[in-house]
Amino acid sequence: MNEFFAFLLQRETPYILTALLLFTLLLNRLFQAPDRITMRHTLLFLLFWLVIDVSAAVLFAFGKVTIADGVHSVALIGFGLVAIRLLGSFIFRIVLPPLSIQSPRIVEDIAVIGGYFLWLMFCLSRTGIELSSLVATSAVVTAVVAFAMQDTLGNILGGLALQLDASFQIGDWIRFDDVSGQVVEIHWRHTVVMTRNGEKVVVPNSQLMKNKFFVIGRQELGVPGGMPGWRRWIWFNVGYNVPPAQVITVVERAVASADIANVARMPSPSCVTMEFTAGSIRYGLRYWMVDPKDDDATDSAVRLHVLAALQRRGWRIAVPEQRTHFVAEDKAHYKEIRKRELERRLNALSDVELFKMLEPAEREKMARRLVYAPFAQGDVITRQGAVAHWLYIVAHGEARVVWEAPDGQQHELTRLPGGNVFGEMGLLTGAPRVATLIAAADVECYRLDKAGFEDIIRARPDLAESMSETLDARARTIEELQERYQKYVVPRNGDRRAAIVSRIRDFFGL
Repeated sequence: MNEFFAFLLQRETPYILTALLLFTLLLNRLFQAPDRITMRHTLLFLLFWLVIDVSAAVLFAFGKVTIADGVHSVALIGFGLVAIRLLGSFIFRIVLPPLSIQSPRIVEDIAVIGGYFLWLMFCLSRTGIELSSLVATSAVVTAVVAFAMQDTLGNILGGLALQLDASFQIGDWIRFDDVSGQVVEIHWRHTVVMTRNGEKVVVPNSQLMKNKFFVIGRQELGVPGGMPGWRRWIWFNVGYNVPPAQVITVVERAVASADIANVARMPSPSCVTMEFTAGSIRYGLRYWMVDPKDDDATDSAVRLHVLAALQRRGWRIAVPEQRTHFVAEDKAHYKEIRKRELERRLNALSDVELFKMLEPAEREKMARRLVYAPFAQGDVITRQGAVAHWLYIVAHGEARVVWEAPDGQQHELTRLPGGNVFGEMGLLTGAPRVATLIAAADVECYRLDKAGFEDIIRARPDLAESMSETLDARARTIEELQERYQKYVVPRNGDRRAAIVSRIRDFFGL
């Protein structure tokens, strides 16, 4: 037993072991949680060599001095390998990052392996082994191994090249062949890509080196100004009866002004004419997506806004179609459709306080002049300060009334659910909009133009007096919401109704 402890304590083992343990504990405190796994593995490696050295002490205690010295030398080599591993981790993970030097993990591994090789060569040279003959023999063995493992070595060298030239990084979205996903791991032999469907794709690095792949969503490849992004295309067709310039303007304004999640504000969306096809013109809307992860959902939201913008103007998406006419049922069918639509419009008008004083015949006449105007969530229905001689009846959905104060701050005044009206001052007096109306959800509206109401009020000029009371009440409500900021250029209180009546008469030439 005395020989056992004498062997361990009288040699360099206690000093080496103490130094390595302290160094390991220090690095464990300095490292982040993911890197501490490396320290645990290093500590197990150290314990393994300690067991080897203890085995040498046991052999020494039993009188096997020569064997004990050999085993102890092997343990010292192992302690040196542990020290090189710790030193490499310290340099690459503690020293270099504060100096703004970010190196791939493969570079650290290569440096550590190089340190292992030099340490082994040094230990072998101390034992008297001729290194030149060893290197010559190793070259032959290396050539044989390289020929047998050329695919594996190709993957390893490919992984090294991908990391050294920063072709892509962990977190980047890449696309190759029929695979599209986010890079989650880069190893010596393979790269792991996680698709949007939750599929873990393991790709050999040599395949990435030999073939073309696309990196999307990278900072330096994204939207100008530093925002990462990915330009997407939305395709649609519109008939030749609509001027292309109008289609481009309407679609660009609708998408640019809408609040659509995951769509970059800058650069703004752009619409271009792409192709003249049989029966229609093919358009492409280009926009920048912020996060490539939600590509399908974002494309779907943009398509909804494009469709709503076209429908508001009464334009149809052109699609190949085949019509079969049944003459016996055709007229009755379309008559029933028109009847149901007229009932919907009459129901929408009946909920509006402003038009309750109209006669049924007048209300029906007005209903036939309504224009269907759908809006997608986030669309700007009308903007503060705009001059538009029509009003909107909210049939379904909900809209936000937003007012911009003189200091530029925007405030939500109220919300208009179905059955409300907005823009009556513009229809009846020509006054500019006093607030901005934004679709809080998908909204179905009916638009009533000045021409659709002009015949009715000319036939009954007394409606101006009756409607002025409703407009006066709405003006007081807006004033209360806007507090001290007055947006109507009309007198207050008693003289306001008279002013409104005068403006209605002047606007319609009564």
